[in-house]
Amino acid sequence: MSGDRHFTTADGCRIAYRIDGPDDRPVLALSNSIATNLHMWDRSMPALTRSFRVLRYDTRGHGGSDAPVGAYSMDRLGRDVVELLDHLAIDRAHFLGLSLGGFIGQWLAIFAPDRIDRLILSNTAPYLASELPFDDQIRAALAAPDMNGIADGFMRNWFPAAMLAAPNDIVDEFRNMVLTTPPRGLAGCYAALRDVDLRRVISLIAAPTLVIGGESDTVTRARHSADIAATITDAKLVLLPGVHILNVELADRFNREVARFLALSAT
Repeated sequence: MSGDRHFTTADGCRIAYRIDGPDDRPVLALSNSIATNLHMWDRSMPALTRSFRVLRYDTRGHGGSDAPVGAYSMDRLGRDVVELLDHLAIDRAHFLGLSLGGFIGQWLAIFAPDRIDRLILSNTAPYLASELPFDDQIRAALAAPDMNGIADGFMRNWFPAAMLAAPNDIVDEFRNMVLTTPPRGLAGCYAALRDVDLRRVISLIAAPTLVIGGESDTVTRARHSADIAATITDAKLVLLPGVHILNVELADRFNREVARFLALSAT
């Protein structure tokens, strides 16, 4: 199966998804950073589909998915994934989430542990509300005449200065993802991040877990990754010399770490 498809959640939200790779391989679900869509993983597909049936989806409020008005919750974002797995009759999957997707991965491993095999949490944190002004960001997203200023801020947080100093196809691609994100979808997911605190409950995660962090990440900092890895029993920590969108900034190293960790499930 390939090409974008849709299903509708229990609360009436239409979610876009696609599946690539051989039908007979284990499923690896990918979950995106805020203000991006499932195409943030395009450059990873050749590497990942060699061994996995890769499921990607657009978080509600983003890409080809609906953007309901109002605050979203991490519970709702997590249940979107559970309902997608149900829709596709997928009992269990490996799960790789980056940034907001990493929050969703933590939620799934805590509250739907029977659905997750191996868990990879990249450039994420269990709690950010004390460090980021989410209410201000919500107001700014809903009031902005366009997304240009917001996109500029994301680019500075996501990529190293060297990638921003000259024309860059990757940066242009990600900037366009921000520009095409509905403001109410961005605001809804900001609310989910504002209201969630997983610091204590991630100690309940039993899935084998790899935590990947960026040494120069200024949002989900390396210490957030280290704290997650220290709290989840037997979690492995890998810090890479990059910023936030490590799956493209350091694609080869990122893909190797992911493939090496997931290969352990077959041994």
